[in-house]
Amino acid sequence: MIKLSGLLISIFLIIIIFLQIPDESVGLSSFTKNMDQFSSPGFFQRFIKLLTAMCILGYIGIALQLNR
Repeated sequence: MIKLSGLLISIFLIIIIFLQIPDESVGLSSFTKNMDQFSSPGFFQRFIKLLTAMCILGYIGIALQLNR
């Protein structure tokens, strides 16, 4: 169960990190621009950074549990 959680968090982290691509890049910038239309432009970026930090901490916790 912990291994599955670690796998899901790592895949989710990869997706979240791709969302943080600068606007000049072609990547997923169109998605972030669409999300900015629904709320203030800074809110979505702050939310993504906070979510990334929480997932990284969770991933580190799971990794420590698996290495015991």
